[in-house]
Parts: sequence; structure tokens; C-alpha cells
Amino acid sequence: MPISLHAAYVPSALQMLGTGQHLINKAEKWCEEKGCDHSDVIGARLIDDMLPFTYQVKCIAEHTQGSIEGVRAGVYSPDLNPPPTSFDDLRKKLNGAKEFIEGLDEAEMESWIGRDMRFEFKDMGMDFTAEDFLLSFSQPNFYFHAATAYDILRMLGVQVGKRDFTGAVRIKTP
Repeated sequence: MPISLHAAYVPSALQMLGTGQHLINKAEKWCEEKGCDHSDVIGARLIDDMLPFTYQVKCIAEHTQGSIEGVRAGVYSPDLNPPPTSFDDLRKKLNGAKEFIEGLDEAEMESWIGRDMRFEFKDMGMDFTAEDFLLSFSQPNFYFHAATAYDILRMLGVQVGKRDFTGAVRIKTP
């Protein structure tokens, strides 16, 4: 039996949304233990020309919920609004995306297969099918941004490891 688009996308999106929440919690606890200001993490970057932790976490939501909204509309353009500026606001962003993703209907997602989809950013555009957009563009992006948020925390000295990134894996149950 072939895997559905829903099964290929939704569990992984939820896993990375959970990772984002976990990383925020670890960062906040670390700030409390070290006596540092939350803005030290919120604004931290791996390198000057990369976007900060807050943007990386925001993009986990953008490339899950935002991508689905884009498929429904037939076009996706990144949200260029400023990212949240607090851990609580980042949590709210991820919680909203999680609730949205949990509410997706498998039959609706299957109806998108083969549908035209366009990515637009500034003067660039790329044409996809809905499933190729979600699986070859959106999914790698939410993994990239989750990994970058994780890497920023590692760079700062927050004690996170591979399990903090992988989060709730889907194991076989008896």
C-alpha cells in the first residue's frame, strides 16, 4: 500500500514542531540557570549573515502551517513579518501551528496530489505539484530551521544533544 501524503508529511511536521517547543524550554531553563537575559538567546545567530534563533523557530511554524495554507491557496510566499520576541510568543506560534497541523484531514491532503503549486519570493518563483512542494521544499525547510535553532543553542553552550533534536520518534508499539 502506498503511503499517503498526510502520512508522509504530518507526523514529521508535528515532530519538528515538538522539537521547537522543547528547544525553547531548554533555552529558557538555561537562561534561568545562567542568569542571562532571554534576548541573549532570542537574538543569537550562528554567524552574522544568518537569521537569529527566533527566526529559525518561527520558520518551523511557517514551513508547516504556512506551507499547508500556501497549498490551499495555490501559492506560498514566506511571511516576512518580524518573528516573535519572547519565548512565550514563540511557544504560541508553534502551538498554533501544531493545532492547525493536527486538524488536517487526510482525504483533503490526498485531493491535492497533482495540483499546481507555486512558491514566490521577491522576484523568484518556482512551480511544483502540491506533493512535491510539501515533500521537497517545505519538509527540508522545517528540518533545516529546527536544526539551525538547535545549532544556535549548542553554540551558546546549552546542553542539548541528538535526542533533543529528534524529539518524539514514532516507535512500534506492541
